Amino acid sequence: MKANRTKAAVISIVAFFLVLSSLSFASAEEYHAMKGVDSANAIFDMRDGIPKSAAVHMQLILDTYKELGAMKKKPDFVVVFMASAVKLISSNRSEFSSEDQKYLKEIADTISKMCAAGIRLEVCLFAVKYFGVEPASISSRIKQVGNGWISEIGYQGKGYRLVPVY
Repeated sequence: MKANRTKAAVISIVAFFLVLSSLSFASAEEYHAMKGVDSANAIFDMRDGIPKSAAVHMQLILDTYKELGAMKKKPDFVVVFMASAVKLISSNRSEFSSEDQKYLKEIADTISKMCAAGIRLEVCLFAVKYFGVEPASISSRIKQVGNGWISEIGYQGKGYRLVPVY
């Protein structure tokens, strides 16, 4: 009797983890729009300058990249930081509250994971200057471009799909 309960518990735990692992990434069949799509080239126009929501958006971009990779869709992503979002990637965080500081750390951690995954990052120097951010305060992992719109136009000319993040 005790052996049967132990066996049933083990089977239940294994079944639970199998279901949980199948939920982590959806399959291409769940996305009608992805049928017949072999690659997923996207440029994310990152203008969300609110630390909490930007941290969520950044993680969602990374999760989307991983999910498309799991579906064998060959993702190629670029994130271009523009508008007030440029403040979030500066090492100068003095104007942010202590609560915002934790979200800025999450953003920095996600940026590290994005770079490791192969997601390219760019920052618009026009916005950097406009918002008074010192260019040297931005990580060298983020490519500095004079005008983020020109970068976006170029990527769209190469077939990348624009995804606004406002």
